[in-house]
Amino acid sequence: MASIRKLSSGRYRAEIARGGVRRSMVWATRQQAKDWAAQQEYLVLNKEIITAQAKLAELFDRYAREVSPQKRGARWEIIRLEKLKRDAIAAIRIGNLRPADLAGWRDRRLREVAPGSVIREMQLISSVLNLARREWGMIAVNPMSEVRRPKAPPPRDRLATPEEIARLAEFAGDDLRTATGRAYQAFLFSIETAMRAGEITGLTWDRIDLGRQVARLVDTKNGHPRDVPLSRRAVALLTALPEADPVFGLTPPRLDALWRKLRDRAGVENLTFHDARHSAITQLAKKLDVLDLARMVGHKDLRMLMVYYNESADALAKKLG
Repeated sequence: MASIRKLSSGRYRAEIARGGVRRSMVWATRQQAKDWAAQQEYLVLNKEIITAQAKLAELFDRYAREVSPQKRGARWEIIRLEKLKRDAIAAIRIGNLRPADLAGWRDRRLREVAPGSVIREMQLISSVLNLARREWGMIAVNPMSEVRRPKAPPPRDRLATPEEIARLAEFAGDDLRTATGRAYQAFLFSIETAMRAGEITGLTWDRIDLGRQVARLVDTKNGHPRDVPLSRRAVALLTALPEADPVFGLTPPRLDALWRKLRDRAGVENLTFHDARHSAITQLAKKLDVLDLARMVGHKDLRMLMVYYNESADALAKKLG
C-alpha cells in the first residue's frame, strides 16, 4: 500500500509496499508524491507485463553495458552484440520470443557463417537470456535451452611445414625494424612458447626474466596469470627484437592484419596465427609430461591438450620402432 506523510522540512515522503517490494522517495509537493506512488505501484503490480514488452535488442544493450565490460574480450563481444541487434530476431519482444524464433535465426546464420561461429553466437545469446532470467527477473525460462546447436566442426589439426615457414621467412625479411618482420618473429615465438597472439602482443619487458628464462602472463584467456618457461630459442627471438615496450611493438588487430597479409603473399594456404599454438604443443609434448605441459600452456582441462596435440601417425610410428 502507498502512504504519504509530511516531513518537518515541509516536503512529502511517499512509500509503497507491494508484492514484497518496498520503495520510498521524498517530493516537494503532496501531488508529486501521490503521482510517484501510483506509478510505482503500477510498475510493481504489472512487472511481468512490462518486462515482456522489452525487445531482445534491449537485453543485448543492457548486457553490453553492464556485463561485457567486465570481460577480457569485451570489445569483440560488444561488436558481436551490435551485429545481433541488426538481425530481425532482435525486434521480437521477449514475452513473445520462442525457441522456433531462435531456431530460425540459427538456420539463417548457418547459411552465412561456419557452424563454429553460430555456436559461439548461440552461447552469447544464451548467456544474455540466462542473466535476464536469473538476475534481471525478466523471463521465466531461457528459450535458447530448447534450441539444438549445430554440430561442432572437428578441431583444427593444421601444422606449419618447414617449407611454409621458409616461405614466410623469405617474404617477411630479416629486418625486425619492420612491423611485418616482427609479426613473423611473433609467429616463431608462439611456436616456441604456445603463447596466444593476445598474450604475445601484451608482453612487456617488466614481465620477462631472461636470467630465469620465464615470462609472466597477467592477462590470459582463462583469467588466471601464469608463468611461461622460455627455451633458449625463445630468448634468442626476444633479444633480437629492437627496443620497444610492449616487446613486439604490435597490437592484436595489427598483428592479425600483418599476419594475414604475409601469409597470403607467401602463398601459404589455410594457416592461421593460432596454428602456431598447435605446432608448439605438439613439439612440447615430446619434452614435457602432460601436467607440466598443461601448466605451461594454461589448460585447466587436460582434454584440451588433445585438441592441440596434432602429431602425425608417421611420427608416432617412428616412436614405436
